[in-house]
Amino acid sequence: MKKITRREFIKTSLYAGIGLTVGCQMINKFDIIIKNGMIIDGTGIDGFKADIGISGEKITAIGKLSSKKARKIIDASGKIISPGFIDIHSHTDTELFVNPYAEGKLRQGITTEISGNCGISPFPLRGKNIAKFHNKLHKRYDIKTNWKDIEDFFLSLEHNGTAVNYASLIGHGDLRATVVGRNDVKPTTKQMKKMKEIIAEYMKTGALGLSTGLEYAPGSYATTKELIELSKVVSKYNGIYATHMRNEDDTVIEAIEEAIEICKKAEVSLEISHLKACNKKNWHKVDIFLDLIQKEINKGFPILADRYPYNAYSTGLSAFIPIWARQGSDDDIIERLKNKSTFKKIAEYIKGRYANIGGNERIIISYCSKTENKKYEGKSIKANAILTNSDPIEFTRQLLISDKVSTEIVGFAMDENNLKKVVSTPFVNLCTDASARAPYGKLSAGKPHPRGFGSFPRMLGKYVRQEKIINLPNAIRKMTSQPAKKMQLKRRGELKENLYADIVIFDPKTVIDNATYTRPRKYPTGIDYVIVNGKIALENGNRANKTFGKILRHKS
Repeated sequence: MKKITRREFIKTSLYAGIGLTVGCQMINKFDIIIKNGMIIDGTGIDGFKADIGISGEKITAIGKLSSKKARKIIDASGKIISPGFIDIHSHTDTELFVNPYAEGKLRQGITTEISGNCGISPFPLRGKNIAKFHNKLHKRYDIKTNWKDIEDFFLSLEHNGTAVNYASLIGHGDLRATVVGRNDVKPTTKQMKKMKEIIAEYMKTGALGLSTGLEYAPGSYATTKELIELSKVVSKYNGIYATHMRNEDDTVIEAIEEAIEICKKAEVSLEISHLKACNKKNWHKVDIFLDLIQKEINKGFPILADRYPYNAYSTGLSAFIPIWARQGSDDDIIERLKNKSTFKKIAEYIKGRYANIGGNERIIISYCSKTENKKYEGKSIKANAILTNSDPIEFTRQLLISDKVSTEIVGFAMDENNLKKVVSTPFVNLCTDASARAPYGKLSAGKPHPRGFGSFPRMLGKYVRQEKIINLPNAIRKMTSQPAKKMQLKRRGELKENLYADIVIFDPKTVIDNATYTRPRKYPTGIDYVIVNGKIALENGNRANKTFGKILRHKS
């Protein structure tokens, strides 16, 4: 054992004393103290009374802190203090370059967004597609961007700033489009190798895993075998396979079975996106698939799902044309719509989709890209057909052509009782399935699904307080610690000492969503404070003019 000299001993003792003094100062004075509130810590246990002390980015004390000092003291009397909400299925990405404050999400209490879902991500980009992608963004939002891969995107977002923490999956649809193309073809051995290499590279960079959008082209052209092989790479890096399944109506059970097969054969953690059964004839299948998934979980397979608390979905109107007709570029699709012979086949498919949902009056136009088509927003296909004195199928064709296949819709296809079953099921997380929008500026276009402004407060107000389908601690667990553990977000999702101070303070008596299908851009009521990484991002309705979010990279 090495001997310590008297000089070294004095020096070491002095440094230890300084450290102890600094530690005491930190304990006795905080940046923020939240006092008198009821803490629901995100684990599912009952709430308890305690104060929370925040120093820097972390929670540094939980207990009785009435004798302690802080730069800012928040009196949370009568309020709930919970971990910041984690939107496990988000579509926010390029919107943060338009408006970094993400107010549609932040004001719901969301402090972390998991994007890159449904096979859609703003990367990878290659060749001519780089300029094409960024020119499209510039044209729509008048912003200048220039990334091509996930590292460039993360660095650009860090430089730009984000009000919420941000993590992303790799979108399989965009990966396949970049490497294979947008046609219904099998990837070559070389192309499969390239896709695997990109997944491995992106996982090392910090992607959380791979997502698929198997109802959308070109992701829909992938076989189960292709998805298993790609997911094996994800598994190697301990990532997630999140899937918008191949079908959510007539063959929803088969689609779930495919997702489970990929989970098992690739040995990958599975997240089933926006779990639902669409169209009345399929509503009885909810009990069947909830039981099916639970049995696989009981066997030890890592499976969770997510859902937003509404009985209408949102997607592109192009989803109502057959997969084979969606091959190639937008111009290729438009040519098929213009071709009378080809459109006869397409029309039969559209007619069937409208019948399955219960009539085209159940489909609302939520967004049109062309100014001359804005008059159709907020109205059903049926109402717009009457407005234009045309057949609903012909109106659909003309709108898709005019709007360059970018029209978005809201479809009322789900059952309210099924919704309650799904969102109260323990293995189902809460999500918005929406991008960050605002009631002002360039993110205020259209009449989007209200889930982008109301999902989390709707769960707390309507389904916890009013409907009582689930208690508050378990609802918060599905909004915080459960998604954090699934996505391996270290030191987030719970209220404990030495964890990041992502915190929401809300009034359990008043919290509620205010966004509706006709007025979707209304902020919720009852979310008093949102704290992101120890900084107050929202205080009594006032949003900070700074951004405190971080890029959260997977540990690989």
